[in-house]
Amino acid sequence: MSAYMFPEDFVFGGATAAYQVEGETRGHGKGKVIWDDFLAEQGRFTGDPASDFYHRYPTDLELCERFGINGIRVSIAWTRIFPEGEGALNQEGVDYYHELFACCRAHGVEPFVTLHHFDTPDCYGANGGFLDRHVIDAYEAYARFCFAEFPEVTHWFTFNEIPAVAGGTYIEGTWPYGEKLHLDKAAQTIHNMMVAHARAVVAYKEGGYTGEIGIVHNLEPKYPLDPNSLADIQAARNEDMLLNQFILDATFLGSYAPDTIACVNALAASTGGTLDIRDEDLSCLTRAAELNDCLGINNYMCKFLTSFEGESDIHHNGTGEKGTSRWRVKGIGEHANRPGIPTTDWDWIIYPEGLFDLLMRIKNDYPNYKKIYITENGMGYKDELKDGIVDDGPRIDYLRQYLTWIAKAIDGGVNVAGYFVWSLQDQFSWTNGYNKRYGLFYVDFDSQERTPKASAYWYKNLAAARRLDA
Repeated sequence: MSAYMFPEDFVFGGATAAYQVEGETRGHGKGKVIWDDFLAEQGRFTGDPASDFYHRYPTDLELCERFGINGIRVSIAWTRIFPEGEGALNQEGVDYYHELFACCRAHGVEPFVTLHHFDTPDCYGANGGFLDRHVIDAYEAYARFCFAEFPEVTHWFTFNEIPAVAGGTYIEGTWPYGEKLHLDKAAQTIHNMMVAHARAVVAYKEGGYTGEIGIVHNLEPKYPLDPNSLADIQAARNEDMLLNQFILDATFLGSYAPDTIACVNALAASTGGTLDIRDEDLSCLTRAAELNDCLGINNYMCKFLTSFEGESDIHHNGTGEKGTSRWRVKGIGEHANRPGIPTTDWDWIIYPEGLFDLLMRIKNDYPNYKKIYITENGMGYKDELKDGIVDDGPRIDYLRQYLTWIAKAIDGGVNVAGYFVWSLQDQFSWTNGYNKRYGLFYVDFDSQERTPKASAYWYKNLAAARRLDA
């Protein structure tokens, strides 16, 4: 058995997101976001009450303190501050976040705050969200306000999962105002949101604030199903270029490498579009590339791809009916499962070595990175509460495997400063509702009672010992 020790200052955290935990989606002066009407029209579930974090955050932070969780990812709901995205201020929302951050500190839990976690103000949605360059301006103004208003926050992330926004809205079409198979709009969204990120980073540094600022990317290693097939290798390369390398280049190079932009331009052209990348965009990206203090990585799985020449066909498994996912995109490739590698009920491939490969890639390909946090990693599971106990052994095994490979990457010279389990408590899930549970703490969504799962006790022991036996 091998043993791995984590650094003394390593953060053992839990992750949340405003819309997924707060509830009160239209209460207390909060404005509409793109998800409100979208979920109502579907009629399947809503973001209320979620985990009622708006009222119950003291309970959750007390649990953090009891279970040795010394960091929490939270996000600010843009429309809880500016109900219409800009203009009039909702002071109640501002006061709420001041109180939340103070409570974090009172319980010895450091807040890591994200400015945008999927909840774009509804007033911008019909115009394509960040496809409308005015939204870049509005986001920068919102960011500047938050930096000045909340000096008690010293860890900032600008965005959560830009590729997920682009893919959910313009490739899979499962998100609000979604359109399927528009690779051009997906790529343009990624670029525009990265420009917004860069402008916020520059504003933070110009403001002389003493904390750190970075961005959270969802990054999934892409592998050819058959490593000896040139066609499969190209399929993996296509998706990697669009959803990994494109955004990593923007983050750390401040420009796009020739092979990156050639591939992404070709993918955009395959769906009838061209990219609008302006000189002033690249100037700002270049400036921010050396100012990023940290990178957050959300990683749950990798993808294996095989070549595909037929008509595109996508089906999103949002119910946990194993084996129902389909992802075949003309011009990119087809997702496939490699025999012998397990998957979750939502068809997410469990391959922790992929996270190691990803971390080593960033270290080698982007040596100007400074620090990495694993800002989300965890296992969606159909947990059951029986006799007051939730025995989630498969989740413990999942976390142990991924943390083992993170420890190996640290031994390999990667500066990983912390790990945040997704999720702290059971939460609302964007396209799954409430049946897909990730939390260390079980939430009865009727009574809102919290019950620590077996994984919470396992994580507590890991954080106390800073030692992982694998």
